[in-house]
Amino acid sequence: MQELQTITIKEYLVRKGIAFRESGKELIVRCLFSNCDKNSQGTEAHLYFNKETGQYDCKKCGATGNIVTLAKHFGDGVKDIALNPITPTIKKLRKPTEFNASLVEACNLNIPDHISQYLNTRGITDELVSDYKLGWGEFYGKYWITIPIANKDGIFEFFKLRKDPDDNSNADKFKFWPTGSEATIYGWETLKEQTEIVICEGEFDRLILIKNGIPAITSTAGAGTFKEEWINNLKHLKKIYVCYDKDKAGESGAEKVIKMINEELPRIPIYKITLPERMTDGKDLTDYFVKYNGTPDELMFELPKQLAGGADITKFKPLTTKEIIEILGLTIKKDEENKLVTFLCQLSAYTENCQFNISFNAPSSTGKSFIPLEVSTLFPDQDLIKLGNCSPTAFFHEQGKFDKEKNIITVDLSRKILIFLDQPHNLLLERLRSLFSHDEKEMQSKITDKNQTGGNKTKTVIIRGFPSVIFCSAGLKIDEQEGTRFLLLSPETGQEKFRQAIHEKIKKEANNSAYKDWLNSNPERLLLKERIKMIRAEKINDIKLLNPEKIEKIFLSNKKCLKPRHNRDIGRLIQIIKSLALLNLWFREREGDDIVAIEEDVRQAVELWDKISEAQEYNIPPYIYNLYKEVIVPAFMEKNSTITSRGVGISRKELMVKHMAVYGRMLNDFILRSQIVPTLEASGLIIQEPDLNDKRKILISPTTPPTISTNQNNSEASGGVNPDEPDNYVDVGTISPEIICF
Repeated sequence: MQELQTITIKEYLVRKGIAFRESGKELIVRCLFSNCDKNSQGTEAHLYFNKETGQYDCKKCGATGNIVTLAKHFGDGVKDIALNPITPTIKKLRKPTEFNASLVEACNLNIPDHISQYLNTRGITDELVSDYKLGWGEFYGKYWITIPIANKDGIFEFFKLRKDPDDNSNADKFKFWPTGSEATIYGWETLKEQTEIVICEGEFDRLILIKNGIPAITSTAGAGTFKEEWINNLKHLKKIYVCYDKDKAGESGAEKVIKMINEELPRIPIYKITLPERMTDGKDLTDYFVKYNGTPDELMFELPKQLAGGADITKFKPLTTKEIIEILGLTIKKDEENKLVTFLCQLSAYTENCQFNISFNAPSSTGKSFIPLEVSTLFPDQDLIKLGNCSPTAFFHEQGKFDKEKNIITVDLSRKILIFLDQPHNLLLERLRSLFSHDEKEMQSKITDKNQTGGNKTKTVIIRGFPSVIFCSAGLKIDEQEGTRFLLLSPETGQEKFRQAIHEKIKKEANNSAYKDWLNSNPERLLLKERIKMIRAEKINDIKLLNPEKIEKIFLSNKKCLKPRHNRDIGRLIQIIKSLALLNLWFREREGDDIVAIEEDVRQAVELWDKISEAQEYNIPPYIYNLYKEVIVPAFMEKNSTITSRGVGISRKELMVKHMAVYGRMLNDFILRSQIVPTLEASGLIIQEPDLNDKRKILISPTTPPTISTNQNNSEASGGVNPDEPDNYVDVGTISPEIICF
């Protein structure tokens, strides 16, 4: 590289019309950098230049530098003081094969005069060109202005290419090089350093703002592109300004980005800067500063108008589980524990990895879909994914983004609420099991599509993040692999619940609009919706436990014999504790993006867990467990009330008669044989044996703890338990009803 040689400092001062006096080897000038010579009289001056080296030093204000820094002070570039301008080697730029730092430097040195002049007329000085490595090079068969784009770590990754200003064709105004580069933020380094920022429309707009001392960022893909995944990087800001061009595309882009940021970060005030009406022949920030002599003060203090953000969290108070149940009770009658757990499950989506999953299993028309759907109305629509029966291919195509060049579908389920309104396709369940278990935050899968010729084409699917998942299924038989990944719930089926639900249904259908107005005007419900939105915006990562030893002691206090399922259950209890802490995050100690749960969270979680854990112990839906306690055990006890030697099981017919007496409705025989009885048998709660008087009949008897294992199975579906030893049968003469109903 050639060494830069400059004109003398004396020649430069003459060019600039600056008066000086000579004294030996020095030139003496009134200070050019401050007002320190404002009161100097006659030939008095304090800025001294060395005639040979060009070095200067103000004896009064202390300003120092050389001819290069002086030129920058006056807005001149290296070419304005160069004696022998550097001639770059253009051959290095011919048909580049890879992007690297050397290419960035070569393009920067290759800028021709007409491009320098063009940039200068747009307010972009040579100093900015040098600092931000703008350049000129040949790509895609023609020359472009090159803008190197750095990643979050400050490493240049690709060029944003701007069209030659002399090119009047209809060719693309900009491109990326290398091919396949994706849009990103131009100005990651500025974003990291600032607490207030301007989002503008283009790269040149950003540079002219920086020239005027205003920190700014922009998207490398224009007004219409500002990606949702970028917004999390703005959460540390105290103010956000948006200033796009004064045209239709700019107005649309500004509205879009303001809305998007406000939805994600409602606490941050967002200001829209509308360029002044006097700009009749201009539309962007370049025109504002260059043509209309705009000032930073006017731009940042007179033109902005707050449109969104700045939400006030002081309106929120600590909430208890009782208060949440009351708010949810406006539309969901009874089912107190079910609706509370469902709410906490959906709320847990707003953490990095503290989500948990629930499965509603119950017969049709009991409300298993109604509860999660009704709770979901409190949450932002963009976070909800509601699906009926769905195949893996359909799910991945519907929820994912397809990169045609890489042949990859990316499905981002981070902080989403996934509600299956029916039992999903088995293959989809299999492919999502690792996701439900939180095994890996990002996992790969393969799907096969039909191509245009009728053959098969394989695609890679990347599933990213952990959602909160809710299943709603009329199926009562739980696959063990799903059962270990879900908290099992069933809606209540009592008469009082149905009575209240009917009353609410009539109220809603009689005047639907009035019902909606009443519901949407409820202050507690409105405040809860706003609270959820603000919790979402906090982007909480994890919830820490203050006293894990105490939680362990509480959990183990009533367990005489530990079982493998308890390892699963303690995880669910902890997730409920964390969700309760998240609900009151502003009243919890915060450590960065983490918060700390307190004893009150533990107390409320344990209280809730005690009410729902009984069925979880046997890994069966509460509907089946309640049927066991309220139908099977009483029917068995009634039949054996006069027998002292040995219990005689009940037949399916007797069970169904008792069911009618207890619940007032018939029990489907097929569901009883294929789902309910096998599930109870597999859990060890019942055994089956042939009737001694009629071998064609199978009788059902409740068992006693511990669970009894056997090789014989009399269920009409695979799996189950049926002891073949008389000692395993319930002896009602020695076991009380209370023990049987444990």
